[in-house]
Amino acid sequence: MIGVAPPAYDPAAPTTANTLPVGASTTVRAYVVELFRRHRRAFLLLITVNTVAVVASMAGPWLLGGLVERVSDGVGDRELHLELTVGLFVAALLVQAVFVRQVRLRGAMLGERMLADLREDFLIRSVGLPPGVLERAGTGDLLSRITTDIDRLANAMREAVPQLAIGVVWVILLLGGLVVTAPPLAAAVLLAVPLLVIGCRWYFKRAPSAYRSEAAGYAAVAAALAETVDAGHTVEAHRLGERRVELSERRIKEWTAWERYTLWLRSVLFPFINVTHVMVLASVLMVGGVFVLQGWIGVGQLTTGALIAQMLVDPVGLILRWYDELQVAQVSLARLVGVRDIEPDVGDARLAPDGRDVHADQVHFGYLEGVDVLRKVSLEVAPGTRLALVGPSGAGKSTLGRLLAGIYAPRDGRITLGGAELSRMTAERVRSHVALVNQEHHVFVGSLRDNLLLARTDATDAELWAALGAVDADDWARALDDSLDTEVGSGGFALTPAQAQQIALARLVLADPHTLVLDEATSLLDPRAARHLERSLARVLDGRTVVAIAHRLHTAHDADVIAVVENGRISELGSHDELVRADGAYAALWRSWHG
Repeated sequence: MIGVAPPAYDPAAPTTANTLPVGASTTVRAYVVELFRRHRRAFLLLITVNTVAVVASMAGPWLLGGLVERVSDGVGDRELHLELTVGLFVAALLVQAVFVRQVRLRGAMLGERMLADLREDFLIRSVGLPPGVLERAGTGDLLSRITTDIDRLANAMREAVPQLAIGVVWVILLLGGLVVTAPPLAAAVLLAVPLLVIGCRWYFKRAPSAYRSEAAGYAAVAAALAETVDAGHTVEAHRLGERRVELSERRIKEWTAWERYTLWLRSVLFPFINVTHVMVLASVLMVGGVFVLQGWIGVGQLTTGALIAQMLVDPVGLILRWYDELQVAQVSLARLVGVRDIEPDVGDARLAPDGRDVHADQVHFGYLEGVDVLRKVSLEVAPGTRLALVGPSGAGKSTLGRLLAGIYAPRDGRITLGGAELSRMTAERVRSHVALVNQEHHVFVGSLRDNLLLARTDATDAELWAALGAVDADDWARALDDSLDTEVGSGGFALTPAQAQQIALARLVLADPHTLVLDEATSLLDPRAARHLERSLARVLDGRTVVAIAHRLHTAHDADVIAVVENGRISELGSHDELVRADGAYAALWRSWHG
């Protein structure tokens, strides 16, 4: 067929923006089968009530065909036949109305249950992902899947899946009714099938990729506009307005090109469907007319067959409409079930540390294949040591901190805690010994008490207040209207970024791990408040092993040992005084910071 060609691929307009994987077709099919298996009773009930509704709807054509047959043959009392036909027809309509209502009700309930299952499955699977996967992905991609993709799937799960089941059952029963009431006419309906198959195959061969590109194009438009708005002052300062407008217009042009292409696909498919509907009725009437003239069937059978053939229009259109809707929804479904393709965090539950010393031996690590961020890193951290990691941005400090916290596993080499290799331990075992605190802090919707109890569910109020006091948060917490019962988070008391950070540090105090990795843990506080908080925490952290990624060098000044990370290697190791006397990289950093 000749028509509108799909827009040319532009490498600057990515079709995906995922960090987490998108589910393979086998994963999607397996999950759909699993959903059907979970809700098989609801599906059977839906099909049952739909069967009754469809059978009741076929009563009208059958009764009318019988009436026409009797009238044409002049058999019996016409008025009696008419009254009986009308009575039965009204009864069938009442039955149909009752069961159609049940079909809609059961379909909506089934869709909502499957949608709830999808949300829960995604959340449970996401929580169970290896910590390194979530660290690399960040929260943005995860949240977009649980919000945007769920919203896109909501209509499909509530409507498309139940309606498709209804439409398929409807078509099968109507064809079965046609075979029973007018067998010779059943073959006439099949004359239109090749045309419908050709049109659908042509459309569905092109539609999925086109819809994916259309969705990606819209995402690119939204991203370009959001970046321009967020960086408005920078755009103005550097006079980038025209360039940003040009970029936005290019993204909009690419997106609208895909919109036009998908619209053109539908404009080709719909005429095929309309011609198929006409062909079905025309073939039944023409073939049936010949059969009536030959005496092979009666006029009543032709009437019943024509009416049933006309009834096929609705379910066929229903199937095609919702199947088309699923082409759009399957992209979001693939993103949601993509987390199932990630191998779960399987460690040796028997492996436990025998001691608290941390040791890195010839560690290599990189985020991309063949590109190492850290190379030949060896380090020993004795129990109770306060180690500061310093160095220029991009040197690998945060990466090394996450390796020491057991978030990532080294590509080569070993990192051990008490002689046990961190990468072989279960995530739960690692978290019970080592905690990572960075600048990303989340406040959950609920009370302040609930937010703190996440760290230790059996903590008493006295222990909660002690934890808040340890991070200098008890003053503002006691000033809240309902104290620990004050609702915080979205819709509740609005916490400042600094207060949210203090809650995260209070959780750390409650969790009571013996080894801590602090990555910009006080970055959201002003320097004076941060310094005061660090001194307060020093009392709490006394005796623990602390690895601090030091962006403020006063943190390094207070540390027992300082490791200078440069170009993925540890270039210097020693105390503050030793490194200043060595007059190397750390001394240069100290002079530039201290003045």
